Amino acid sequence: MKNNKDFKEKLIKRAYLLSCNTIKIVDKFPQKRSAWVIADQLLRAITSIAANIIESQAASSKKDFIRFLTYALKSGNESKFWLALAKKLDSKLSSEIENLLKETDEIVKILGSSIYTLKKKSQL
Repeated sequence: MKNNKDFKEKLIKRAYLLSCNTIKIVDKFPQKRSAWVIADQLLRAITSIAANIIESQAASSKKDFIRFLTYALKSGNESKFWLALAKKLDSKLSSEIENLLKETDEIVKILGSSIYTLKKKSQL
């Protein structure tokens, strides 16, 4: 059980740090309306990843747990879209945003794999 707890804690920490690092980069966005719209949507989506993973820890059932992880997965996929758009805002931020994109993609893959495994186990 310790490995499962460690896995959850590491995933939560990664998602939390992703949110923190995104906030830092968004503060560097150019001051124009298009950047504001992208920043707003990106922050809502990316912070939702960690929030839903944390919320899943208090789930009342396995189905509820999977549902919250699915919300986190969807927020991750949405975040990748907004990050891709954000790369076009300022070429000086491109490499930092690319790092966020890679981390988001890794978290999305972990969530997708976890959801798949949980659904497969619940069908047994």
